[in-house]
Amino acid sequence: MNNLDSTKKATILVVDDLPDNLALMNSLLKESYKVKVAASGDKALEIAASDAPPDLILLDIMMPGMDGHEVCRRLKRDPKSMDIPVIFLTAKSEEEDEQIGLGLGAVDYITKPISPPIVMARVKSHLALKASHDLIRSQRDEAKQLYERLLAEQKRSNDLILQPGTMVGVEKEERFTTPWFRSLMLRHTWLLFNLLAAFAAGAVVYSFQGTIDRLLILTIFLPILTSQANNTGSQALAVTLRGIALGDLVSGKERALVIKEALLGLLNGVVVGLIAGLGMYTIANFQDLPNAPMLSAVLFLSMIGSCIIGGITGAFVPLILKRLGADPIAASSILLSTVTDVASIGMFLGLAMFLVK
Repeated sequence: MNNLDSTKKATILVVDDLPDNLALMNSLLKESYKVKVAASGDKALEIAASDAPPDLILLDIMMPGMDGHEVCRRLKRDPKSMDIPVIFLTAKSEEEDEQIGLGLGAVDYITKPISPPIVMARVKSHLALKASHDLIRSQRDEAKQLYERLLAEQKRSNDLILQPGTMVGVEKEERFTTPWFRSLMLRHTWLLFNLLAAFAAGAVVYSFQGTIDRLLILTIFLPILTSQANNTGSQALAVTLRGIALGDLVSGKERALVIKEALLGLLNGVVVGLIAGLGMYTIANFQDLPNAPMLSAVLFLSMIGSCIIGGITGAFVPLILKRLGADPIAASSILLSTVTDVASIGMFLGLAMFLVK
C-alpha cells in the first residue's frame, strides 16, 4: 500500500473452521481486497509467516484444536507477523473475552452474525491505521538512509578533491605538519556545521509531511534526485579545486567557470531527468496512479533544477571560501551537500505539492 487510500490491493486473511463462514467472508471482501482463507490455526500461521503475508487477519475464536486466542498469541510472538492487525470474529462478545483478546494484541472484535457494513468499515479503518504506521516506519528508515548517504557522499567528495600540496596561497590550509589542536579547531567547526546541515535536510522533508503522506511514491526518488545533484556538484567542485591548485583559474575566469558548470548541469539534468521521469511514469502507472504524467514532469523539472544548482554550487562555493580565507578542502563538500540536498528536496516536494493534485 502506498498511501492511506490505496487499500483495494490489500490482502485479507480469513481464518475459520466452517466452510460456509469462509465462503461468506470471501464473497463480502473479494470485490475490494485480495482474500486468503485458512480453515485452521496452523494454516493461518503458515500464511502469516510466508513471503507474502496478509495486511490484516480476520480470526475466528472458537475453532477445534488451536483456538483463535492461541493463534493470536503465536502471531504476536513471531517477528514476521507481529505487526499484522488481528480482528477477532466471535459468536459472543463478553467483556472477559474481549479483555483476553485485546491483551493478546488484537485490535478489534466483530460479533457474529456479521453485519457487512460493519465488517467493511472496520476492515477499511484498520487497514488505514496500519498504512499510517507503515508510513511512519518507512519515513524513519528513509531518514536514516538519507543521513547515511549524506555522510557517504561527503566522504566520496573529499576523496575526490583531496590532492597533496594543493590550495597553495590559502593561509589557513591544514597540512600534515599542522599541530593536532589546530587541526581539531579547523575541522570541528565544519563538523558541527555538517550536523546542522543534516538537520536542515531532515527539516525540509518534515515540512512536506502532508505531501509525502499523500504521494508516498516520491520517497522512492528522493535519494536518486539528491544523488544526481550531489554528483553533479562534486564534479564541478573537483574541476574548480584542481583549477585553483594548478593555477589555471586566474582572476577574471570565475564567471565563465560558473556559467559553464550551470550549462553542463542543465544538459546533464535534461538527460538524467528524461530517464528518471520515464522511471517515475512506469512505477506510477504500474500502481494505477492517475497523476503519473504530472509526477513524471515534476521529477523531470526537479532533476534539471537540481543539477543546475549542483553545478553552480560546486563551482561557486570553493571560490567564495578561498576569497574569505577559509579552507575549501575542509568545507566545500559540506556546504555543497547542504545546498544541493536542501534545494533538490525542497524543489521536488514543493513542485509535487503545487502541481500534483
